[in-house]
Amino acid sequence: MPDPNRKKILDLIEANRDHAIQFLQDMVVIPSVTGDEAAIQRFVCDYMKKIGLDVDMWETDWDELKKHPGYRPVARGYEGRPNIVGTLKGTGGGRSLLLNGHTDVIPVGNGEGWTDNPWSAKVENGRLYGRGSCDMKSGVASHILAVEYLKRLGLTPKGDVLINVVIDEEVSGHGTLDTVIRGYKADAGISGETSDLHVQPACIGRIWFEIEVQGKPVGIQQRYLGVSAIELGQKICKAVQELEDHRVATIRHPLYPSAIDSLPCIIGSFQAGNYPSAFPASGLLKGSIGTVPGEDHEGVKQSLVKKIAEMAEKDPWMKDHPPVVRFVGYDAEASEIPRDHAIVTTVSSIYTELTGRTPTISGRQGAADTRFLNAYAATPTVIFGPGSTAIMHANDEYVAIDDYIMAIKVMALSIYDWCNAPALPKPA
Repeated sequence: MPDPNRKKILDLIEANRDHAIQFLQDMVVIPSVTGDEAAIQRFVCDYMKKIGLDVDMWETDWDELKKHPGYRPVARGYEGRPNIVGTLKGTGGGRSLLLNGHTDVIPVGNGEGWTDNPWSAKVENGRLYGRGSCDMKSGVASHILAVEYLKRLGLTPKGDVLINVVIDEEVSGHGTLDTVIRGYKADAGISGETSDLHVQPACIGRIWFEIEVQGKPVGIQQRYLGVSAIELGQKICKAVQELEDHRVATIRHPLYPSAIDSLPCIIGSFQAGNYPSAFPASGLLKGSIGTVPGEDHEGVKQSLVKKIAEMAEKDPWMKDHPPVVRFVGYDAEASEIPRDHAIVTTVSSIYTELTGRTPTISGRQGAADTRFLNAYAATPTVIFGPGSTAIMHANDEYVAIDDYIMAIKVMALSIYDWCNAPALPKPA
C-alpha cells in the first residue's frame, strides 16, 4: 500500500508555493557578500528558532581554526560572522542527516551589468532574480522549508536532522570546516550547492595561484634596451595554456567526461607596469587550476611550478631571472563519495519518483564544502541543489522557481526516507 504521508508532504509543499517564494525573497534581499554575513545569519537563526528547531549559533575561533590541517590562510577573521546548526531531534532509532549550505555570496560591485537591483529578489517569467538566488540561498531555503513542512505535518523522523548554514564558503570554506571542528557530523549529508537538480557524488578542486615576473627596467626612450614584463607574461600565458592542454588530454574521470570543461587552467588576471609613459618592467599574473577527484592536489601545484621553470629555462632573460610562483587565496581539494552510496541512491530514487526520469549522475564543475564533510567528519555527502552552476556567479543571477520547489520536495522526502530507516551500526 502506498504511504499516505508522501502525498501529504507533497500536497503541503504545493499548497505553500507562495510561502516558499516569499521566504527565499526574504533571504535574497539581505545583502550578504562574504565578510558581511551577520544580517542573513541572524535572519536564518531567528527563522529556525521560530519553527521549533534547537539552534546553535557561534563565531569561529580563528586561532583554533588555524591548527586544523584543512585550514587555508585568509586575510580576515570571523568576529560578527557566525555559523549555524539547527537541529530537529529525531524520535530515536533512525539515521542522521546533515544538510549543508552557505549564505555568503560574491560581490556585485555597483550593480554594473545587472538589469535590476542585484538584491531585488524580483519574480519574473518563472524565475526569482538576485545575487545568491542561485548560489545558494535557494538551496539553504529548500533545506529549512523541507524540515518546516515535515514538522507542520507532525512527521518528526526517527533520526536527527541537522541544518548547517555557514559563512565564508566563497573564500575558504572555513564555515563548514569549523562546523566539523565543533563536532557536528551525521550518517550522511546533502549539500544544496548548485547542481541543476543533478545528483552529484563529486566536486572538482580549485587552486588559485599567482606568478610574478621581473623584466629589465629602462627609460621609455630606450625601451629597446629593456625587457618588457608584458612580453614575459605572454610567454607565461602560453605555458599555462600548454599545461591545460596536457591535463585535458591525459586526465580522465568517469563523472567528468568533458575534460575541457572540468579542468580549467587559466590566467584570469594580468597586471604589468604602473604608468602609461613608463616601461613595464614588472608584472603579476593570477590564475586558477581545476582538479578532479583522485588527483594528487600538491602534485598538481608542482606541475605548474615545473612547467613555468621549464619555460623560463628556455628564455634568454627568464633563465637568469626566473618567475616566482605562489599559491595564494582559494585552495580546495576535489572530493567524491561512491556513486552507489546509500545517500546517492536515496536522492536519486526520490527524484525519479517525483519526475518519472532517471536523474543525471555527474560531478559538480565547481568546488564545494563537501570536501570537509567527506574528509574530516565521516559524513559522506552528496550534492543536490536547485540552482545552475552556469548561472551562479553571473549578472542577473536567478533560480527557476519550479526547480526550487522540486528541491524542497526532494529534500523533504529524502529526510523522510533516510532518517526513518534503521540507524547504522556503530563502529566497533
